[in-house]
Amino acid sequence: MIRVLLADDQVLVRAGFRVLLETEDGFDVVGEAGDGEQAVAGAVEHKPDIVVMDVRMPGVDGLEATRRITANPDLAGTKVLVLTTFDVDEYVYEALRAGASGFLLKDTEPVELLRALRVVASGEALLAPTVTRRLIQEFVGRPENRRIDTSAVREITDREREVLGLVAGGMSNDEIAAHLVISTATARTHVSRIMTKIGARDRAQLVVLAYESGLVTPRHSA
Repeated sequence: MIRVLLADDQVLVRAGFRVLLETEDGFDVVGEAGDGEQAVAGAVEHKPDIVVMDVRMPGVDGLEATRRITANPDLAGTKVLVLTTFDVDEYVYEALRAGASGFLLKDTEPVELLRALRVVASGEALLAPTVTRRLIQEFVGRPENRRIDTSAVREITDREREVLGLVAGGMSNDEIAAHLVISTATARTHVSRIMTKIGARDRAQLVVLAYESGLVTPRHSA
């Protein structure tokens, strides 16, 4: 059972998500929040598997709430899935930097939301390649956004750099294994070691740090 906390300042949006999840096997809505402060409090109280987090909320917004949740050691098992629209790209980028496990656009089809929750609950990052590329190109290229200490990535091997490039391109462990003709377990080990070396909380943050460090360069394609 995937336990979900819904955080959105629009009551109708939360109600719609609740109905969707409660009519689908394998999901349990453990709470709701109308702002970021309530989201953090709800996460502490219920310790859900996933918080579905709106970015724009009154008072404490979704970005700050994400930062607080991912920084809380008692909530290490809680993932944050950010909901947004294209006009808040910069906030999404900061949410990923803060440790969010991915994001979805608010006009996502219901079946895609359900799939996204399952993906994030399984420990994978949810990063739509086309949208992620836009975020990376727009914000990582700015000097003020390159905050990572490059000394943290000096121990990355050539093979790990290759794996990191595939992760940043949106590949799963299975896809990386097939591409490199290695086992999925080996691919998973490579990814885990890279995360440790860079200091990434999860796979989504690993992608952000990969670009920030310069280990991976955005491809300027459509």
